[in-house]
Amino acid sequence: MYEFIQKALLKCEPENSHDFTIKWLHRTQRTPLSALYTEKTEDKPVTVAGVTFRNPVGLAAGLDKNGECIDAFAAMGFGFIEVGTVTPRSQPGNPKPRLFRLPEKHAIINRMGFNNKGVDYLVEQVKASRFDGALGINIGKNKDTPEENALDDYLICLNKVYAYASYITINISSPNTPGLRNLQYGAALESLLSGLKEAQQTLAKVHNKYVPLFIKIAPDLTGEEVQGIAESLIKCEMDGVIATNTTLDRKAVEGLEHAGEAGGLSGEVLVDQSQWVTEQLHQALGGKLPIIGVGGIHDVASGKARMDAGASLIQVYSSFIYQGPKLVKQLVQGL
Repeated sequence: MYEFIQKALLKCEPENSHDFTIKWLHRTQRTPLSALYTEKTEDKPVTVAGVTFRNPVGLAAGLDKNGECIDAFAAMGFGFIEVGTVTPRSQPGNPKPRLFRLPEKHAIINRMGFNNKGVDYLVEQVKASRFDGALGINIGKNKDTPEENALDDYLICLNKVYAYASYITINISSPNTPGLRNLQYGAALESLLSGLKEAQQTLAKVHNKYVPLFIKIAPDLTGEEVQGIAESLIKCEMDGVIATNTTLDRKAVEGLEHAGEAGGLSGEVLVDQSQWVTEQLHQALGGKLPIIGVGGIHDVASGKARMDAGASLIQVYSSFIYQGPKLVKQLVQGL
């Protein structure tokens, strides 16, 4: 039944399909109708950065931006779920259309622009969920917040989500918020991370629990840039890194309909690029920080390759859109 619904949705306009799916999952989670998409997966616990994950396969951020479907996605067998990206204030994101499928390559281009209902709304959704597994909350800055004031936005979100997260992801790599990727480099990166680390230490005392901070990076990096980021992450005592976000590169989809659309490209076409960044990052970090691998993972072989490259956990998004919950079960069984 779910596969029939999924095939029908893949024929509809992408953002309408996404909005319908989120609303339907929100209404059906915690009801008997959730049986339509429930997948039983075995427990394969992994402890990373002091957090225990039920299995190593997670849902990447961006699908459930407002945390409205946590219990629905939990029912699909994920070992952990990451919600967001969320910003201090609600914002509409970029003008539509802003989401495009490239089915020939099982790929997606998006320029959503952190559309979300704001951090306070997300926190209420998290509090209402019954999920007792590992939950990541991905935070970002509002579009109209100047780059030099970015830390303020991240701190607002960090303070509000800290008590409810298993780990918190700092998104500085979306290509759809002007200037955001500039925060990945040099003094700007270390200033941001130092401010976040100081706040994390204070919050750990207030809440009597330590919530690790993961930094999400782009795939569009040179080996030298990866090395520089790794050095900053170690210096500023971050807890882990998520590699990678979507790419601006279009070589893999040249000539296809929508290939020229602005935004980040994701899906199977990203597998080699994200794999390379993970390999470089693992080498640069020297085992000092764990990596969550994401980008192009679409089957057991690509999942295993990412973990062999140094990832302790993996996440899926675009391939999950195309394949559905059965992908989660296949990955958990095969890894």
